Amino acid sequence: MVCHVTGRRRILWPQTTFFAIDINPETRIYAQIAPEPNYRWIDYCRTSLRIAEEFEVTDIVTLGSMFAECPHTRPLPLDVSDSHKQCEMDREFDGPVGIPTVLDAIAQEENFSTASIWSSIPQYLGGDDCAQATLQMLDRLAFILGTELDKGNLPVKAAQWKHQAEDITDSSEDLGEYVRHLEHEYDLKAQAKAIAGEGAPRAEQLVKEAEEFLKDMGNCM
Repeated sequence: MVCHVTGRRRILWPQTTFFAIDINPETRIYAQIAPEPNYRWIDYCRTSLRIAEEFEVTDIVTLGSMFAECPHTRPLPLDVSDSHKQCEMDREFDGPVGIPTVLDAIAQEENFSTASIWSSIPQYLGGDDCAQATLQMLDRLAFILGTELDKGNLPVKAAQWKHQAEDITDSSEDLGEYVRHLEHEYDLKAQAKAIAGEGAPRAEQLVKEAEEFLKDMGNCM
């Protein structure tokens, strides 16, 4: 970026910054904050891991978000995986990835213990800032670390985000109908997980409901 300071032009280059954060006397984390590099991802990741080794880091946790078809009126979907267990997104997704995925993969190759937390954000809202997603990822990170984390004003910002989302959907009848379809689909998936072990009859009934829902969606398009 180019900016002018005291009348002189300066070029500001993207930087990677590591923050040492003492959560408690037994827990210290190093937060790596940086824009995604444009090239040489492998070198960038290996350099990051060398720094992690210098500070005797043993566990690497990557966090990210992505736009998806999910309603803002429900808890945002979280996909969490670690070195021993893949999440649904890892098992099913084929396509482009960002550098958190690359860093996670290289860290596994170099025998770090890894975990990955991804939050889905409603694509119909757009925007780059979603406090609700940050709040949910922070809660899951606290669970992984086994300690409480200060949420600051995130709960307030998350409530504001939901309120703004309601204003947007209330202003459009079509968007409101679309959100209701997403809610129904979300609830069906939640039911499927809840009754997965309850036997065939309930599973068959859920399949029928899902088929009817998909037919209704097809008729609305």
